[in-house]
Formats: sequence, C-alpha cells, structure tokens
Amino acid sequence: MPDDNPNDTLPPPYATKQVMNFSHVTGWKGNRKPQAPEGFTVDMYADKLENPRWMYVTPNGDVLVAESNSNYGLIKKIGAVIIGAHKSKNLKKSADRITLLRDSNNDGIPEVRTTFLKNLNQPFGMLVLGDWFYVANTDAVWRYPYKAGQTNINEKGEKITDLPAGKHNQHWTRNIIANEDGSKIYIAVGSGSNVAEHGLKEEFLKASILEINPDGSELKVYASGLRNPVGMDWLPGTDELWTVVNERDMLGDELVPDYLTHVKEGAFYGWPYVYLGQHDEPRVKEKPPIVENTVVPDLPLLSHTASLGLVFYDSEGFPEKYHGGAFIAQHGSWNRSTLSGYKVIFVPFDGGKPVQKSEDFLTGFIDNLNKEKVYGRPVGVTVLPDGNLLVTDDVTGIIWRVSH
Repeated sequence: MPDDNPNDTLPPPYATKQVMNFSHVTGWKGNRKPQAPEGFTVDMYADKLENPRWMYVTPNGDVLVAESNSNYGLIKKIGAVIIGAHKSKNLKKSADRITLLRDSNNDGIPEVRTTFLKNLNQPFGMLVLGDWFYVANTDAVWRYPYKAGQTNINEKGEKITDLPAGKHNQHWTRNIIANEDGSKIYIAVGSGSNVAEHGLKEEFLKASILEINPDGSELKVYASGLRNPVGMDWLPGTDELWTVVNERDMLGDELVPDYLTHVKEGAFYGWPYVYLGQHDEPRVKEKPPIVENTVVPDLPLLSHTASLGLVFYDSEGFPEKYHGGAFIAQHGSWNRSTLSGYKVIFVPFDGGKPVQKSEDFLTGFIDNLNKEKVYGRPVGVTVLPDGNLLVTDDVTGIIWRVSH
C-alpha cells in the first residue's frame, strides 16, 4: 500500500491466511423470514422461482424476473462438491427465462404469473424503451417488439449487439440501463476472471460499462477498470450514473473492499492493476500509463460481500431518512474467514454524495446459532410504484417484499 498516506487503513496483501469459507444455504423454514428495521414489514412476494437474479419494473407496473444461473459442467460440479461450494449455490442448469408477476391491487400478492420470455442465454438486465423490450444475455443484447400490458413475448427477437463472453466468463451477468431520454443504453460487463490470470486478451471489453445506441450501434467503452459492476442506477434528480462493484479475491480477509461509486465517462477504476486508488496489485506486474489516472471510488464497502444489487430510493413510501439514498444487496462471501454480506444495506446520501457509513437494512440471513449456515442470499433490489422494496433471494427461489 502507499507509504505516503498515513490515513490509509487497508492492510497489506496476504495479511491473513487465504480461506475458502463457503456458506451452507438451508432455506427459510416455518415462519422464518428476513428482518427489517422497526416499522417495516417483510412478506414473501413470490416463491418457487428458479434462481431469480434480477428484476425490472415495467412502465405499467409489472415485475419481470430474470431466472438464470451459471452453467456448470460435470467437472466443475464435481469440483464444487469437493471444495464445498455446492452448499452455497444452485448447481442446476440455468432456467434461461423471464417470468412476469402482476399485482394489480397492490396487496403484495401477484395474481398473475406467466412465462414472459424463454429460451434465452443466461439473461440478466432488462429494459423497456418505447415499443421495444430489451434483454441482456451473457453474450448479446436482444430486443423484441413490446406493448405495455402484454404478459408474454412470442415474436422473434433481434440481436442488436454481441457482448464479450467466451471460455473465460467468470462474471457472466450483463445488466442494462438507459439514460432519461432513452438515447443511450449502458451495459455492465464483469471481468472474465479474478485478476486477469488468463491474460488481458481474454478481458477485451470486459470489466467495463459499455455504451450503445438503442439500435445497438456505436458500441464504446464508457468506463473501465471495474472488476464486476452489476447494479447500476441514476442518482435521483441528476444524470449521474452510479454502480456497485464486486472486487477481487484471494488477497486476505480485508482485501479488496467492494465499493459504491459514481461513474465518469472515460474514467478508469483500477482493475486489474491497482485497487482503491493506487494500492498495488502484486499479482499483475506490468502497469500501463492509464494506472496513473485511476479514479478513487466514492465509498468502500466491506470486503468479499459480493455487493451486487443497487437501487436509489426515489419514492416517498419509506420514511424521509431513506429518500435519495441507496439500497445495496450483498450476496455474501466465500473468501473470508467469517462470513460477510448476506444482507441488504442502506447508504444515506447528502448533497449528492454518500454519507461515509452504511447501515444494515434487511438482515437475518445468517443463522445466529451456526455462523456458517445462511437461510438465503440476496441479489437484486428494486422499488415498486407504491414505494415498497423487492429483494430477490436466488438460491431459495424467493422474492421478498419490504413495506412500511
């Protein structure tokens, strides 16, 4: 770490022994459910989904759920069992579909549930722009003719741009978001590896946020050096894009912190050469000139939390303290001696900047009696038109609804 910064609190690399500490997901039994602060109620919004990862609320209020997963080959499945990873994730083949949920009377129970779109390829990000529905598969963005209120899509889609995938595709999720006037679409593409161990050629257009026109033309890198940006949202009342980034592993319990940051066009955020500014990555020897211009993220989070979901609270259903702040879903650690993450946190904002401390919002995912057991793993967060919050719990197949 830098020697000229006396306020730097990060430990040196390898300050603690490396561990593979996979949680054991047991599911929610009986009346058990996540816990929210006083004044809030947590209810099951939907269940019996297959790895519900991401959600999108259409302009008419329907909730679309991307059901997708890593596709593990036989050898990887065997390896997962040997190291214990099978306890913390679903090893089934990706469902590759999008499910529609409709709760017309806002009672918290969707009365309509249909298969909206199927036969996809690890779908994740979703978007409605005008008369088009967009979905980001792991290897391409597609769009389909769409009319508000329709409950399924049978029309043939159009591939508008290829996305980098390939043999090394560790972070396969592809999130998408449009700017306010719908003139640009931004695509979050994670790295294909932990720290470019397969070579930088395998990371072409990865670890970046890309930008395209709605027809897929003019693909360019909007920002780079972001190991695994997943959740994206616009700071309320601005045209400032923010993302939450899942950082690298295998440097110790406290390295490297995940982070929340605003995203500047043309900016570089460090991966794989450095982290959190000019902290040197010992496993990558060559440092190109761009490293000197590395942007320091706005808010570091706890290491190995797998911070994935992000949504700003731009509604009035929750108390005023939550207005304009950010909810972040943390899927949970595997590379830390004590489990971290496995909750939804809240980051207050003041004057367009995060207050330098997050607070727990949705907890109770970790078993208090056995700290290696967890009941579920949160991934995505979204705000409903009525101001309530939805949270996907992928391994257990549940979506939770948090109301006030």
